[in-house]
Formats: sequence, C-alpha cells, structure tokens
Amino acid sequence: MIFSLLISGQVSAQKMNQLTKKEKKEGWVLLFNGKNFDGWRQCNSTAMPKNWTIDQQAMRVFTAEGKKPGQGSNGDIVYGTKKFKNFELSVDWNAGKMGNSGIFFNVREVPGKPIYYAAPEIQILDNVDATDNKIASHLAGSLYDMIAADPKTVKPAGQWNNIVIRVKDGQVTHIQNGVKVVSYTLWTPEWDAMVAKSKFKSFPGFTEGISKDGYIGLQDHGYPIWFRNIKIREL
Repeated sequence: MIFSLLISGQVSAQKMNQLTKKEKKEGWVLLFNGKNFDGWRQCNSTAMPKNWTIDQQAMRVFTAEGKKPGQGSNGDIVYGTKKFKNFELSVDWNAGKMGNSGIFFNVREVPGKPIYYAAPEIQILDNVDATDNKIASHLAGSLYDMIAADPKTVKPAGQWNNIVIRVKDGQVTHIQNGVKVVSYTLWTPEWDAMVAKSKFKSFPGFTEGISKDGYIGLQDHGYPIWFRNIKIREL
C-alpha cells in the first residue's frame, strides 16, 4: 500500500525524532531514532517481526505476508530496554485507511499470550472507516473498551496525531492533540468495576491486576500504521 507521509497535519515543525534542548533539560529521552529499531523487539521474543519497517523516519507496521487486513501476525512489539513506572510518553501516530492499532503501557510479558493480555491499551484508529468504530470506547485515544475519548480531537486517516500518556502513582491521563480526553486511576475499586464491565473481565492478566511497571508496546493489528517522535520522561 502506497501512503505518503508528506501531507498536511504535521504535529509540529520540530525536527523528526529529535529532542530540543528544553526537552533534554526536562528529562525526555527518545525511544526511536528514526533510523532503526534499536531497543525494540517482538513481544515475548528477541527479534523484530518482519512486518515492521522504517518509512520516511517513521516506524511502519503493515499487513504481514499471507495475512488479510485486520489479521495481526503476532507482530506486537515492546521497547525492551527498560520497564517504566511513573512517566509521560508522547507518540505521534498516523493511521492508514481503516487502520487499527494500539499503544500499551505497563506491559507484562506472559509466554504464549498477546500483548493486550495484561496491559491497558490506548486505541489507535481510523475513526471513519475502521471496522471497529461502532463503540465509543473503541475510537482513537480511548482506554480501549473502557473509557471513550472525544472523537472531535482526532485528525482523519492520513494525518498525524499526537497522544501523550501520563502515568503517576496509578493516575493516568490521555492527552490527544493537546486535549485531555481520558483519565482514570489503576488499582482502585473504580478500575476493577470498569474491568468487570469490559471484554477484559475474564482475562487473568487483568483480574490478577495490572503490573506496577512494565514495557511500552505497540500493536500489530494487520493494518498500516506509522509511529514517530516516540519519547518518554520519567516522573
């Protein structure tokens, strides 16, 4: 699928995958250098999946050989260099037509289980044409299947969006394109009640409790999605 990233909707004029002096002083570090997958690997494995590539200074996941759009190929990845606990994570993302993916934090790797088995997911979606756009909490920026984000904050497929995920002592916020769209607190009765009403109610990874720290992860859902300017600072 040919898809140009040189389009409108640039998040900022800042150089791709680089930190400003101010960001460095504030403690931000890059998780992606725009050139290779240093630090990244397949979830529950050691190498990068074949359906990820570097495209115009962005990570691109695409439909794997032999798969149809929407069929992942166990190509979920984690930044496996370090686990994080309290942090701000900023990611620019761009969905192809019908695109669907996710960003995960506090990932706990469980052999034989997918990345979403035991980690909260921030939804990445083409809200207009994706097949999974019928439920509000499945739209972009949402805490998947639990709390809906305001869809008016999302730019359409083919344009860059930014999501900032802030986690501090269990308190989590999602800021989408500069707007706070979701907030919740892990490890509370309110969290347990949300899990009980979601698709994760029978997932041992959720019923046992989300980890106190973990890896940052990105999902392979069998659609073309681009990621860049992935940076984090510990709080």
